[in-house]
Amino acid sequence: MGLATGALPDFPWDALGPYAATARAHPGGIVDLSVGTPVDPTPKLVRDALAAASDAPGYPTTHGAPELRGAVVDWFARRRAVPGLDPAGVLPTIGSKELVAWLPALLGLGGGDVVLHPATAYPTYDLGARLAGARPVAADDVVERLAPGAPGADDVRLVWLNSPGNPDGRVLGIEELAAVVSAARAAQDRTGKPVVIASDECYAELAWDEPWASEGVPSILDPRIAGGDLTGLLAVYSLSKQSNLAGYRAAFAAGDPVLVGRLLELRKHAGMIVPAPVQAAMTVALRDDEHVAAQRELYRGRREVLRAALERSGHVVDGSHAGLYLWTRPQGLPQDCWATVSGFAERGILVAPGAFYGPAAAGHVRVALTATDEQVDEAARRLVAG
Repeated sequence: MGLATGALPDFPWDALGPYAATARAHPGGIVDLSVGTPVDPTPKLVRDALAAASDAPGYPTTHGAPELRGAVVDWFARRRAVPGLDPAGVLPTIGSKELVAWLPALLGLGGGDVVLHPATAYPTYDLGARLAGARPVAADDVVERLAPGAPGADDVRLVWLNSPGNPDGRVLGIEELAAVVSAARAAQDRTGKPVVIASDECYAELAWDEPWASEGVPSILDPRIAGGDLTGLLAVYSLSKQSNLAGYRAAFAAGDPVLVGRLLELRKHAGMIVPAPVQAAMTVALRDDEHVAAQRELYRGRREVLRAALERSGHVVDGSHAGLYLWTRPQGLPQDCWATVSGFAERGILVAPGAFYGPAAAGHVRVALTATDEQVDEAARRLVAG
């Protein structure tokens, strides 16, 4: 049985309202580093592609145009060390959040089924399980959770991974990912029931620290991890961050062609289709690496300014090896994240409390890099000034 509308949790961002009001009252106005929505222009070549495809009187295909799926295949080979992906295993989605929210239901999960997700995590993993009537379990020790005899191990049907992690910027290495795949397949062999691994990799093009900056962030589809067998594996990706396409709702899932085929049939019935002009824009964006590199350098500069200011103002940045956020806390004794949010708001800066991302995150706040250079410089000035 799914989650009744009346049982939905409060939308977490609504709780930031009073702190946003405090920040707006600052003499210099608010610097919003909370949500993480892109602020830089959508690349011209992408906007031109959207405009050129705007005469679209017919229905687009749910599976995506062959050109788009081919661009995804080429991108995985070129940027993610995943050669030879089957175009049948590519499926465009209306942003990545809708897939995260609905994947457990689309997989047919329900009562008695367990969905594992990271302990510090985007809240929609938890919500998606609840919408399907399944049980979400926050856990970073996935291999142990899937081991024979572990409580609930035989009930796990979906494992969400998030690398690079939102909010903490954690990156999972090849050995860690391979161990999860091996454990999931062993559990499936033991129970005779499928265990799907869905890896949310939306920040993969935004790696800052080594070895990820030079070697790249590993994908769950990498042959070194999957062993050339993509059965039960899905990588989820979004162009919102790397290409400033949050307003386009441009994303895709890729991996096991059989699994993608099942999702495709359900999405056909539900009318979950990415508009044709957006598909055309995605195709162009995925074939151009130059604009992604330029955007990454903008974020790198903002990250360096904010990190230096945070550290000078008595904060510690933990993790944050990749992605669009600095995962930070005050030096010294642990402090509740809401007190930290309040301290930032008094300086006219709005940040996101770690409490949004689970109990394990209650001592941190998330500081987004998605503000203009001028706003980032102003935030840094306020932090250092005290």
